[in-house]
Amino acid sequence: MLEKQIEKAVCDHAKSKGVLCYKFVSPGHAGVPDRMFITPSGEVFFIEFKRLGCVPTPLQWREINRLNSQGVDVYVVDNVTQGVSLVDQVLRWGG
Repeated sequence: MLEKQIEKAVCDHAKSKGVLCYKFVSPGHAGVPDRMFITPSGEVFFIEFKRLGCVPTPLQWREINRLNSQGVDVYVVDNVTQGVSLVDQVLRWGG
């Protein structure tokens, strides 16, 4: 399954639960995660989408670690089941 197909399926699921999904771009700042998610209660998290078995590039890992160091949750998702489960878990945690 292509990365964009995984991303679309997870975003469709999140939207069905009332979660806002924004394509995240930062001009002049490469390597940022693909999507920003905002739950109905205001919790924000990011997902970097990858094809099954693929991992972020060193530049992407640098940005993930930078965001994590600021207390921001960033997840790497490489399949629909994992992404749907993640969204559901965040919502259960109170997001």
